[in-house]
Amino acid sequence: MNQSGETIAQLQGASKRYGDVLALDQVDLDVRRGEVQALLGPNGAGKTTAISLLLGLLRPDAGSAMLFGQSPGSLTARSRLGAMLQTSGVPDTLTVGELVTLFRSYYAQPRTVADCVALAGVGDLLRIRYGRLSGGQQRRVQFALAICGRPQILFLDEPTTGLDLDARETMWKTIRQLVAESCAVVLTTHYLEEAEALADHVSVLARGRIVAAGSVQQVRARVAQRRIRCVSRLSEEAIGTWPEVRSVVRDGERIEIVTDLAETVVRQLLFEDSELSELEVRRAGLAEAFVEITREAA
Repeated sequence: MNQSGETIAQLQGASKRYGDVLALDQVDLDVRRGEVQALLGPNGAGKTTAISLLLGLLRPDAGSAMLFGQSPGSLTARSRLGAMLQTSGVPDTLTVGELVTLFRSYYAQPRTVADCVALAGVGDLLRIRYGRLSGGQQRRVQFALAICGRPQILFLDEPTTGLDLDARETMWKTIRQLVAESCAVVLTTHYLEEAEALADHVSVLARGRIVAAGSVQQVRARVAQRRIRCVSRLSEEAIGTWPEVRSVVRDGERIEIVTDLAETVVRQLLFEDSELSELEVRRAGLAEAFVEITREAA
């Protein structure tokens, strides 16, 4: 019996080259049931190549890719997955309702049409031809098609690009529901707040290698940066001259400082401003950690 936490997709020492370009370089990756695995990295880091290997769209030049303990190209493995990639071959001439009906027919035990529509939030689009939809609307439909077969693993490559806030929240809610049902999710995204909100495990790629991996908290902890927020009469220009300060911005009365030496900066603030108030110090977020880690890798 499959259990939450079981590894159902895996790359081991996987490498892939396009001509002279080494897109993936000996990458190890485990995707577990009931977890969201976020792949982060700048453009060209190898995220889409990693997903293509796990989907069986590409074969590794070295190492291996496995899906449900089988070759990702096998029909039995593919019948248990769903995928929403950056490009799709969805017929433009069919209505959304026709597309959902068509894609459901590919699976032995699909979700009902009503479930697909509700989970993806496409109820207002059913009678519209796919080719007449906006880019954001097409992404919502692609998500509905990706989940209609009750996938045990779902691949989402930049899924919320072009979505408005309401549509993004709907997709996030559905992803969390699928994970609660023990579905595994592999997510690539440029929206780091999305990874921070959804991911159980984060792998940061740069130049085809994984340069950081772990929980969101573990990846954030690799960076020493802290954010200091306070109400101060000191000018941001004066604070910006302190050697420990990376950046400083003012928003009304409040000042936000980024530093690697929070204790030193806090002492200086208290020494120079006796009226300092509302002092808050917090660890750098995933966005700051991502920038710092990929900069070091470059």
